[in-house]
Amino acid sequence: MRKMSNIWNSFSLKKKILSAVAATSAVLLLVNIFMYWQVHQSLKKIDQVYVSNVSINELSDAFSEIHQDMYAYLSVRSSNALEDYYRSEQTYRHLLDSLNYQIVDNEIMILEKNIYEMSQSYLSLTDEAVRAKRGRNVEAYKQKYEEAEEIYNYVNSYIYTLNNKRFQNNSENYEILLTSLRYLEVVSLGILLLVTLINIMLLMQITSNIIAPLGKLAKRADEVAAGNFNVAALQTVSNDEVGVVTKAFNEMVQNIKEHIRKTKDSMEKEQKMMAQELLMETHLKDAQLKYLQAQINPHFLFNSLNAGAQLAMMEDAEKTCLFIERMADFFRYNVKKSEEDATLEEELSAVDNYIYILNMRFLGEIQYSERVDENLLNLMIPSMVLQPLVENAIQHGIRDVEYQGIVELEAMQEDGFVKIEVKDNGKGMTKEQIGKVLSRTYDVIDSDGDSTGIGMDNVMNRLELYYQRDDILSIQSEGIDKGTTIVIRIPQEAVKVRD
Repeated sequence: MRKMSNIWNSFSLKKKILSAVAATSAVLLLVNIFMYWQVHQSLKKIDQVYVSNVSINELSDAFSEIHQDMYAYLSVRSSNALEDYYRSEQTYRHLLDSLNYQIVDNEIMILEKNIYEMSQSYLSLTDEAVRAKRGRNVEAYKQKYEEAEEIYNYVNSYIYTLNNKRFQNNSENYEILLTSLRYLEVVSLGILLLVTLINIMLLMQITSNIIAPLGKLAKRADEVAAGNFNVAALQTVSNDEVGVVTKAFNEMVQNIKEHIRKTKDSMEKEQKMMAQELLMETHLKDAQLKYLQAQINPHFLFNSLNAGAQLAMMEDAEKTCLFIERMADFFRYNVKKSEEDATLEEELSAVDNYIYILNMRFLGEIQYSERVDENLLNLMIPSMVLQPLVENAIQHGIRDVEYQGIVELEAMQEDGFVKIEVKDNGKGMTKEQIGKVLSRTYDVIDSDGDSTGIGMDNVMNRLELYYQRDDILSIQSEGIDKGTTIVIRIPQEAVKVRD
């Protein structure tokens, strides 16, 4: 409907008027054609009413002709008479095929069946009489002729009765059809008048829709001419001549108002204020980003160093050295990257160091694997994003489960997005828990000694500030004890790559 309205509004006045006239004329033409077709069909039915009587008359004539031809042959025994007999017999048999010869509960059909069966008996007798005549058996053909003569009289009486019955039935049908035709004429006239009235109303409405905007435009022009420039702009959706003039009038009034009120300077000032406001907002978001990146729990550092000291007492200095180096790399990355972005490769290295540290503390209980598209290693993302997600999977996913916990990290390109997944087979989450995490009303990171302190809300806030979108991170879980998957989807147009 809206598409049709747009097409109509794009027409010129000439096209609108011609279209309206053409549409109403087409409707009238279709209605007339329909009424003519209905009347024509009724007349055809009326013409067919007495066709059955005509066929019965043809049957009666053919029956009389065959009897006469048989009598002529029996009287003179000429070849011409014999040919006439066979020809009239064939015609009569053909006409008999149109009669009913089935058992039905209908008076007219029963008459047809009796005529059909008696005619078959009559034709058998005439054939026997002709054969006896050709064999010069005088007694036989006389006998057969007399029997045929008797059946002939019966058949004629039945045909006469059938003709009367059909005539009476057809007369009733004729009256019904004639009444229907009169009723159709009245209805057709009423429909034609109704359609004509609707077409007139439609034309008046269309004409009014064309002329009404002109009246409004003239009234506003009078007000402007009187010095009132505060008139409201005329609304227009059409692209015809009236629409073009209306739009030009609106623009003219607006230009005069802008010139009188000298809005140019105020607009420039407003733009400067908006630029300053945008600059302040940018600085505020930058400060928020740095603040969020700085939230690292010092307990994690102290506990990890204590574990390194314990390890130094129990094992050789080489393992202790490697452990402390990994710890140093991990925290050096945290401090170094707190004020800048990181590549995906650097983030993965931080995750590997984190997993190594935990496995040294918990004797290799954490099973972790990575599957990363190498083309994404130079992808730029906010620092300290992946490690908190892996930590969350361990602390709240597979920790304290009675089976082997697994954490998987996968990075790939998919359907115009860069997709990073952190998946575990641990405790899972309910829909309610997922909703609370995403709405920042439920902190999934406890402030205990085994946490880096960077919670899910911190990661989500930094991703939203970095990409200026609130649909970067999502959480998926089929329920309790069915694992959890955290998905980061970065649109291709927002992807940054280190040169």
